[in-house]
Amino acid sequence: MLKHLYIKNYTLIDTLDIDFQSGFSVITGETGAGKSIILGAVGLLLGQRAESKSIKDESAKCIVEAHFSFDEDNAAIKALFDENEIEFDSDDCIIRRELMVSGKSRAFINDTPAPLSLLKEIGDKLMDIHSQHKNLLLGNEDFQLNVVDIIAGNETLRSDYTLLYNRYKESEKTLGRIRQQLDASKANEDFIRYQCEELSKANLEAGELDALKEESYAISHAEDIKSALYNADETFNGDNISLLGNLKSALGSMESIVEVFPKSKEIAERLQSSYIELQDISRDVSSLLEEVDFDPMRMEYINDRLNLLNTLLKKYKVESDEELIAKRDELAISLSQIENSDEELRQAEKNVTEKLGVLMEKAAELTSSRTEAARKVEAEMQRRLIPLGIPNIRFEVHIEEKEPSADGTDRVVFYFSANKNAQPQPVAQIASGGEIARVMLSLKAMISGATQLPTIIFDEIDTGVSGKIAEKMAEMMAEIAHGASQSEEICKNGSPLAEEKGNVGRQVISITHLPQIAAYASNHYKVYKEDNDLFSETKMIQLSQEQRVSEIAAMLSGSTITDEALNNARALLKK
Repeated sequence: MLKHLYIKNYTLIDTLDIDFQSGFSVITGETGAGKSIILGAVGLLLGQRAESKSIKDESAKCIVEAHFSFDEDNAAIKALFDENEIEFDSDDCIIRRELMVSGKSRAFINDTPAPLSLLKEIGDKLMDIHSQHKNLLLGNEDFQLNVVDIIAGNETLRSDYTLLYNRYKESEKTLGRIRQQLDASKANEDFIRYQCEELSKANLEAGELDALKEESYAISHAEDIKSALYNADETFNGDNISLLGNLKSALGSMESIVEVFPKSKEIAERLQSSYIELQDISRDVSSLLEEVDFDPMRMEYINDRLNLLNTLLKKYKVESDEELIAKRDELAISLSQIENSDEELRQAEKNVTEKLGVLMEKAAELTSSRTEAARKVEAEMQRRLIPLGIPNIRFEVHIEEKEPSADGTDRVVFYFSANKNAQPQPVAQIASGGEIARVMLSLKAMISGATQLPTIIFDEIDTGVSGKIAEKMAEMMAEIAHGASQSEEICKNGSPLAEEKGNVGRQVISITHLPQIAAYASNHYKVYKEDNDLFSETKMIQLSQEQRVSEIAAMLSGSTITDEALNNARALLKK
């Protein structure tokens, strides 16, 4: 519940510092006193957008701070605190928003900086502000579906369904991608097959291109090479000049004088070594001389092969035969995939069918639980709306089938009729403003027992009603807050929604202009405006019992408070 609210430097508020009580409270005040300003400040704590023009005095920052308490067993709130590593204290949760003149704002939860997204997420679990424009939700099918799911207690079932739905949609995406790829591949199959066959017929070998270039260069210079080798061979073994013969002769001369001239031994040994090495070189030269020959047929083959490889390099926009081989293998894989794609497509289609089957089974469970909950909603709404001045009420929950979506296969529409022999029609199309207010209050009262929301604020939900109906609406708000006698009556009467967990009370705050509702509350707050020579200022106080008498009397009779009005006010409070 909201325990304390502090507002500083916000619009018409200089400083507002006030405690709130549990149970059913009302806030009253003349039109324009600033009730909506206070709600706007509270909205900042729930993550709503902040504007720098809301700052009253631009020389200082604006601060809005609230203290909340809630059931320590509220798992949803505790999980959010744990996930975001924020200190958890169920007795005192402090949320603060600071707004600077620059337009920047900061948010804190228990003095820990927090993004607005988290502020909104936690705020949604702490408080619900129901203003008049939210009555438009009655025309929203998502809202109507959520009401039924809350009554059905479908949170886990719906979460399981959503998981299956996401998996089904993912399988559909995969199927679509395979079909798209298959269509594109089928269109190019002949061309891919042609390219693959072309590269396969080329009998590509890694390194072949460089080897052929080298051999081509050698053959084209065969005469020069052969001449050089011939000259070298002649130098070694020629008739006129024989390097080996002369070297052998010199070796023999040195060996012949070794005994008489020992120093010649070393020279002889060196000549012997040189002779052996040169003999090897001579044999290699002779061998190369025999190998080198101009072969026109070989040259033609090499040129043809080089032309083919260069054409393929240019055609496939690569720079080496290794890349050509990689391209050939890639095309072969693509061709294989095309040939096997029909099987892949069948598997993908089977996967979609299987996931859709599982999804529809879970959807059927959802539909069954919603159908059962719909009957409870119909009975409960009828029971609640009759005392609110709609004795001929017919309230029906229609569940229609739709294509699977993230929330199931059900379209939920609330149908309403307030008159005898009138066929129910969608509630948003037929109900008057006062009827819609009563329908929304009844819905809020119905679902409040199924939620753990600590605080509900009704902002002039009583618009369009008065008198006895206003009293009944006040009674219903008190029921939400206290689990009052009406709730006990419900259990006795065997209401469809009478649960074992009982009627857990919560904090309900109603902003109202009706004295009947103001008198019914346990706590009464007044918002008023004070004017001075410089500016107007919005203030808020909690009224004492005597002050409540005066305030309700003013609501009954206007600015002139008569004794009769005071007596009526006391009678209302006593009642």
